[in-house]
Amino acid sequence: MSSKPNSSRDARTGGASVTSRRTVLAALAASGFAPFARAAEPEFTDLFEAGQGGYALYRIPGLVVTRKGTILAYAEARRYKGSDWDDIDLVLRRSTDGGRTFSPPQTLPHVPGPTGRNPVAIERKQGQQEWRTYNNPAAIVTRDGKVHLLFCVEYMRVFYTRSDDDGRTFSTPVEITAALEPLRQQYAWRAVATGPGHGLELKRGRLIVPVWIALGTEGNGHGPSVNTTIYSDDHGRTWHAGELAVAGHPEFPSANETVLVERADGSVMMNVRTASPRNRRTISISPDGISRWSTPRFDETLRDPICAAGLLRLPRGKQGALFVFSNPDSVTRADGKALPGKDRRNLTLRLSKDEGATWSAARVLEPGPSAYSDLAAMADGTILCLYEVTTSSGARLLRLARLRAEWIEGAK
Repeated sequence: MSSKPNSSRDARTGGASVTSRRTVLAALAASGFAPFARAAEPEFTDLFEAGQGGYALYRIPGLVVTRKGTILAYAEARRYKGSDWDDIDLVLRRSTDGGRTFSPPQTLPHVPGPTGRNPVAIERKQGQQEWRTYNNPAAIVTRDGKVHLLFCVEYMRVFYTRSDDDGRTFSTPVEITAALEPLRQQYAWRAVATGPGHGLELKRGRLIVPVWIALGTEGNGHGPSVNTTIYSDDHGRTWHAGELAVAGHPEFPSANETVLVERADGSVMMNVRTASPRNRRTISISPDGISRWSTPRFDETLRDPICAAGLLRLPRGKQGALFVFSNPDSVTRADGKALPGKDRRNLTLRLSKDEGATWSAARVLEPGPSAYSDLAAMADGTILCLYEVTTSSGARLLRLARLRAEWIEGAK
């Protein structure tokens, strides 16, 4: 799992190697001629590679930037088969120099005491009895410098841990599954997942993370599903469930992996993956991030091959803020066959200048096979995108891109 930039020749860079381009840009930055972060083209670093570190596959990327400017990139490390119910650890890498270099991977804390296999996994013949599935890490960075992290074990228990030292170490995880128990009266869930990606600290101080819950009777046990949020109003000491959001609407089946963004008025926009054959992202808005979710609607611009996405609010001073969205924009199969089908490719970044009402610019970041992604931003406005990619040689990676909003808009 090298933290060195990918040095292969690539059509995205006009044939120039990333390494040689990085060398030139670094020299310019050192001379004071051009700042590194303002490179016209994205810079790429491969952080996790399948088959390295004792794991068959790395998936489900998450990304945050701390108040001190440290980048935390985290993921699921799947040991044997690479499936959702594999024997999985959660791993994290840190960068304190803007993404130029990263620390070696560290394994996030396991929960104390024994953990049993989810009955759903047993019923659906998913994995082995002795495996333990740690899944769906979702971090929140807060204005006081702390890093809060939620994750699940066996898609049935939810845990909370916190870092007070910029992501170097984390506290012993505390179980908070009870926060979601009241929802069983409305939806008898047996599988649960936080995120994926990251959560938010709202302007009012509320910590909030998207969640999906499932009956566990379809597919590999992740469906059918509905979504909600889990939140804390006391800096992570206690957690509570929000109201069900995209639920009870047949045209939006199995709402699950969700990303959130806070709007200028303090309301929260939910951008949702569903199993709809329309292959569009679903939008719902709440005034407080936990209740009174609006009637869901499709965003016709945001095509989706049924895949997780990334969403970011990027402040721009007096210019207001941009929304940045990332997902594989592919609703046709590369082989010409009809969807549905998980032909995830063409990872695309989009910008909105009106808080998600419309999307004014789009640019392809990764034209080949690409899937889940998450977004974060540095204090200088540099956008970070951590995403799943399969290279032309067949390598499966989690790759970090660093770029400016101007690149998405096509500025040179």
